[in-house]
This record gives sequence, C-alpha cells and structure tokens, in this order.
Amino acid sequence: MNTTARETRVAILEDDVLVELMVDRPDAARMVGDIYKGRVEAVLPGIQAAFVDVGTEKAAFLHVSDVAVDDEDEDEEPGAASAGDDDEQGNGNGGGGQGGGGGRRGRALPPIQDIVKKGQDLLVQVSKEPIGTKGPRVTAHISLPGRFLVYMPGSDHVGVSRKIEDREERARLRALAREALPPRAGGVIVRTVGEELNKEIFERELKALIQLWKQIQKKASKSRAPAAVHR
Repeated sequence: MNTTARETRVAILEDDVLVELMVDRPDAARMVGDIYKGRVEAVLPGIQAAFVDVGTEKAAFLHVSDVAVDDEDEDEEPGAASAGDDDEQGNGNGGGGQGGGGGRRGRALPPIQDIVKKGQDLLVQVSKEPIGTKGPRVTAHISLPGRFLVYMPGSDHVGVSRKIEDREERARLRALAREALPPRAGGVIVRTVGEELNKEIFERELKALIQLWKQIQKKASKSRAPAAVHR
C-alpha cells in the first residue's frame, strides 16, 4: 500500500508477481451506501419501477422489489450498504441490472403504483453505481453496516451471515442479537466477523448504529428533496 495526498494505491502480489493494482482518488467518489432524500419523478407500472430524483445528473432507478415490504432471507446479509468486505450476499440490487427484480426469488410483488406516487418524497440508499447513460440504482430498504452487525431500521428481521455454518453458533448469535436489539428498533444481521462475540459488543455497536440512524432521520426531516443525508 502507498498513500499520498492525491491518491491511494494498493498492489496485490501472488508469489511476488503483481496480479492486481487498485488506485483510489478522492475526486472519484463512490455512491453505493449513500442515503438520499429523493423525490419520485415518474412511476412506470409496465416495468414495475419508478425514477427518483436524488440530485444526480440521471434519475435513480427504484424497482418495486426495493420498496415493497421486505421478506429478507434469514441467512442473508443485505449488500446495499457495501460494508467493505465480501460477506454480503446481496439484497436483489446488484445483479439484476436496471430492469429486473434481482433476487426476490420470484415472489409476488404489489403493483408499483400502489406503493409509490409521483411527487412523493422517499428516503433511499444507493445500491448500484451509475453506469453509462443509467443513473444509480436505489433501494428504500436502508441498511447501516457496522464492523460486526448490519442494522436495518425498517425491518424486524434478525439473521446471521450464511458464511457462519455451525448451527449451534448460528442459534447463539441470533439469540444474542435479539437480546441486544431494543424493542421495535428494527432488524439486524450478524456479519461473518461477528462469530464467537458476546452480547456486550453487539449492544455497543447497535447503540452507535441506532444513534447514526436517528441523526440521518433528523437531517432528512430538515432537508428538502433532493438532498444527500448520509455519505
């Protein structure tokens, strides 16, 4: 690794041979994980999607699967927030392009026009970077990643990363997460690195994530759409 004021360079070597070089510059900002207060520009029943103005050059794409009530798989970690590791199994935002529903397993979804209206303000999170002529893809299922947990304020789901395979440990972690989560505070996923940890660590991290969510809500309530409320 080599860091300067202008860029950070990371070289990956295998057997002393360069196999990958990554360069990160401050001006090349990424959007995945950012949260915006957006305004619905258009609702398209034909493709079960809406376009949301979040202040970017191109309107953001919101599929019905990313705004309908979420039936998250109990063994998945949501990937919208891009927490910087490969634990996330995706929440239907990554591989579906901008026309499909991604990974909702073909379940029945309500008509987009029944749950989203033109002119409506929505709090959304970027799940896929803009590319070419397409704007970013967004989801209304907000998730805030911590080191050991992913906090989901709009869900009541408690789960464990599928990469933790031991059944007893999975049951223990799920029970601890439920105990650590305040009543009606939302949902949580235990990440892979949360294996073998204790309730105190979970409670400390959840407290910080819940406080962050309150700050985001406060900023959103005072902001006029379109506006970035968390980066």
